[in-house]
Formats: sequence, C-alpha cells, structure tokens
Amino acid sequence: QVQLVESGGGLVQAGGSLRLSCAASGSIFSFSTMGWYRQATGKQRELVATITSGGSTNYADSVKGRFTISRDNAKNTVYLQMNSLKPEDTAVYYCNARPRWVAVTGDYWGQGTQVTVSS
Repeated sequence: QVQLVESGGGLVQAGGSLRLSCAASGSIFSFSTMGWYRQATGKQRELVATITSGGSTNYADSVKGRFTISRDNAKNTVYLQMNSLKPEDTAVYYCNARPRWVAVTGDYWGQGTQVTVSS
C-alpha cells in the first residue's frame, strides 16, 4: 500500500520561506515522477513542480525562480523549497506520485498541507 505524507505547511508572511516534505511509503518512490500540486479555495488543482526519477525538473511559470523541487531517493522523500512567497501562493499543497505503471494504478496523492501567506 502506498502512502504519501506531507509536512511543513503553515502560516508565513509575504517574502518568507517554507519547505514542504513528502515521505512515501511502499516501493514505488524510485520508479515514480514525484510532484507538488496546489489548490486554492474556489480554484482547480494546478501543477507546481515535478521531478523525475532521474532528477529532471519542471515548474509552473508562476513559481519559477522562487520554488525548488528536490528528492532524496535514499529517504523516499521529495521536498519543495518555497522562497519569496506571495499571498497568491496560499493553497493546500498536495504531494503526487506517478509511477511508471500509472496506466494500471493511477496516481497516488497525499492528504495535503495548508500553506497560507499573509500580506
């Protein structure tokens, strides 16, 4: 059974920083593209950043230059370092695992962690 457990959310002032972590149980981590998505109140869930098992990264234009995604395969953990936070970054952030066999199993999601940026 795969579980993704996020941590690190909270309340921060604009311009501040937070680091989110997502620990994955099970044996899929090394075979998965890991990602962070977010959903603000009244909006659709959107991609923030992804990182492949080989370390290639992809970012939403809105976070480029401010957020950094990384992974530690030895710890089965993916991180999202968020700097220069803005009020519009306020959302619930979700960890995602997309294994190579996603067509069979689908994506896996964490429960989400709230990030609130005050102006």
